[in-house]
Amino acid sequence: MYDLITIGGGAAGFFGSITAAENSASKVLILEKSPNVLGKVKISGGGRCNVTHHCFDPKELSKFYPRGEKSLIGPLHRWSAKDTVDWFQSKGVELKTEADGRMFPITDNSQTIIDCLIKAAHDAGVEIETACGVQSVEAIENPDDTYFIVTTDNGDELQARCVLLATGGTRLTAGAKLAEQLGHNLEPAVPSLFTFKIDHPLLTELPGLSVADTEVAVEQTKLKSSGPLLITHWGVSGPGILRLSAWGARILADLDYQFTLSINWLPQTNVSERIAQLRSDWGKRQLSTRCPFEEIPKRLWARMLELAEVPSTQTWAQLSKAHAQTLSNLLNNCQLPVLGKSLNKDEFVTAGGVNLKEINLKTMESKRTPNLFFAGEVMNIDGITGGFNFQNAWMSGHHAGTTIAERSW
Repeated sequence: MYDLITIGGGAAGFFGSITAAENSASKVLILEKSPNVLGKVKISGGGRCNVTHHCFDPKELSKFYPRGEKSLIGPLHRWSAKDTVDWFQSKGVELKTEADGRMFPITDNSQTIIDCLIKAAHDAGVEIETACGVQSVEAIENPDDTYFIVTTDNGDELQARCVLLATGGTRLTAGAKLAEQLGHNLEPAVPSLFTFKIDHPLLTELPGLSVADTEVAVEQTKLKSSGPLLITHWGVSGPGILRLSAWGARILADLDYQFTLSINWLPQTNVSERIAQLRSDWGKRQLSTRCPFEEIPKRLWARMLELAEVPSTQTWAQLSKAHAQTLSNLLNNCQLPVLGKSLNKDEFVTAGGVNLKEINLKTMESKRTPNLFFAGEVMNIDGITGGFNFQNAWMSGHHAGTTIAERSW
């Protein structure tokens, strides 16, 4: 009989298991269906692992979760981003804060976090079984307590006093199936944090160019966002786009990822007024010799002049009203058709999962099945890019593991 069997060897599963084992749970097992544990940690943050975010105010921190915001204020008070930083520091891992608030190990290597978690699990006596999927989990109720029979894909039957379900986003049917077996309802899974596919002459052959401050919106909806925008080989990405995809996850899914994206490349500038001024200030200068907006890369400016059909020898004084209007629209209200979505690098986040009303968020225990706990993305919680999804993993894993350790065996 295990004190705890954790299903899922990711960040949330590891943190919950370590917390339980370090606080008196003497027999803890992690089951991971893939050959390697902590796979998402490995690839996150471009291989650097964005551990958390330097937002130490729980109420402010909760605002970065499109699903879960108000429900997370209490749990984040009890395990904040500062607690995460302190925990890793206690294990010998120093984190650094970048200009945008994201926090990474000072090594800039996700393997540092993986090694830390595996060592902490080993030191706490946690058993780890890889390449071991779970077929079913059955709750056995008796007068004294509820325990579980966990059946693996190879037919082994294991017994546990507590089960921690940390299977990740429920777009994968395995985690969803187990939660439903144990009496839970799931909010439908849809992608979050994705980039936009756009095939348009404005972006062709310009991958890698970025604009630091943009405003983006989805036409005919209330969805808006702001932040840096990056032109990619397939369309657009960057924090502004990823935030838009997170807050609009369900709306964009309903649109089948076919919509018109409006981009204001210069939200702080009234381009029409600036062009009128340039006609007098730069009258004899050709438009093609220099971009008058320092925020816009020169190659992007050249492409906009092409699309506006401005002759290469055109001077500012000779610029027609029609050409001026076209340039103003391209810069302040650029309309591009989105034809689909793409993954953000190799990362993936899912909106949806176990309904939060069915979970005691103080303990992460099921309200429907005693001694069943949840952690991480299997719940209907997801954050925007910036370390927030990992913070949810550490926070929920901690609360689950602490509660499990407090149970008298």
